[in-house]
Order: sequence, then structure tokens, then C-alpha cells
Amino acid sequence: MSTPTVEGLRSELADGILRLTIDRPERMNAVDLPTMRALGAALDEAGTDPRIRTVVLTGAGTAFCTGADLAAAATNPADPSEVMDVANAVIRSIATVPVPVIAAVDGPAAGVGVSMAVAADLTYAAESAYFLLSFVNMGLMPDGGASLLVPAAVGRARAAEMALLGERVSAADADRFGLVARTLPDAQFAAHVADVAARTATKPRRAFELTKRALHAATLGLLDDALAREKSGQTELLASADFAEAVMAMLEKRPPRFS
Repeated sequence: MSTPTVEGLRSELADGILRLTIDRPERMNAVDLPTMRALGAALDEAGTDPRIRTVVLTGAGTAFCTGADLAAAATNPADPSEVMDVANAVIRSIATVPVPVIAAVDGPAAGVGVSMAVAADLTYAAESAYFLLSFVNMGLMPDGGASLLVPAAVGRARAAEMALLGERVSAADADRFGLVARTLPDAQFAAHVADVAARTATKPRRAFELTKRALHAATLGLLDDALAREKSGQTELLASADFAEAVMAMLEKRPPRFS
């Protein structure tokens, strides 16, 4: 079964595997508000549909997800508080939906794309992929739970370097740091993800639900607190002169001049 959820998100269900593909390749799968709303709704539906045993989250074309579509937001601005609520709902759904979520990162993951990838239960990266907490480069702070999810995976020191320097982390380093479950050669990536998805789709759903709940409580029990802190801070920063300057500089293809 294949159904377009909204323009920008493809949803395909076959053999117990729900494949959710961010389908905005012309924007390197940068997400707008309708796409994020649809993604959250699809994940929530997966939690109540007994046919679904595994979710695979990926991106179309050459990117996983390069964060929020700031160019679209500049021409059609939304309430920052609403934007944060929608993004936070997606992260909560990835973390709590009672089936395994596999993030198939076969290209750049930046901004909230990193958050979505790391919130997944099983995160696999192709060797050509990279991860970029790009927020500071735009005058922003990490969101989508990244202030908790990333240090939970790699430790405080590595997380601080990623968040404060805003530099790329290669897939090989992401594997070495513990940010992903495994990095694979590009030629083997799709087959490995398909194999893992097929294996998890045959296992008992209730066991997955209780296992995820236990792992979440042990490692991400403060996720809601982190999301609340990020919403407060990011809402302030999205209204700041520095962010406005960063967006203008991006549109004008020049370095930003921060205050």
C-alpha cells in the first residue's frame, strides 16, 4: 500500500513495515510545517494500527533531512511557539510509538533532522552521510530534543562540540562516537536497512512496546523537560535580530554579521 500523506511526505505500508519518506528533494528534505504535522500524524497512527510492526524513516534523493525550511518560513512565517510544538510532537512520537523506528540516514542530517535521526530506536548511516547541529550558525539553539538526545548518545563533551561549533560530523565519526547504531558502505546500506526492518517486523509488538518504554525511562526520562527548555529558548531566539540576520544572509548568499 502506498499513500501520499501530504505533499512532502510519502507513506508506504508493506509486510508490516511503514516507510515514511520525507519527499522534498528540491529542498534537500528541509521540512516545512505541513510536512512535520503530517509526519507526526503518521507516527501516531502507526501506534494504533496493529498491521504496523516497524517504521522506517528516511529521505528522498540525496539527503535525510536538512532541518527546517527556513527559506519557506521567511516567506510564510508561522508562530514560533506553534513550530516548536509541532516539532516536539514528532520527536515524542518517534521516541514513544510502540514499535521500532529505524532512521535510514543516507545523506545529510542537519538541525532537527539530527534530532529525528537520534530519537529513532535504530539509527543507521551510509558512509557518505553526515550529521550537523547547525543551529548556532543561524543564531539558534538545538531543538527537537537534541540537547538531551545527542549527549545521551555521545556524552557531554562531544555533544558540546557539535552544538557550540556547528561543524559536520562524518558518518564514520558518528559511528565511533555512538551517535548511530552502525555506519555502512553506501552499496550495502539499503540492503542492511531492509534486512533489519524485515527482522523486526516479525517480532512481538507488545514486547517491543515494553522494551522501548523501559529504555526510554532509563535514558530519556527527562525528554519532556528538555523539549520544554528548548521551546522557551528557541522561541526567544527565533524572534531575535541574530536569527533575522542569519536568514537574510542565507537568502543573499553571504556570511552573517551577528550582533
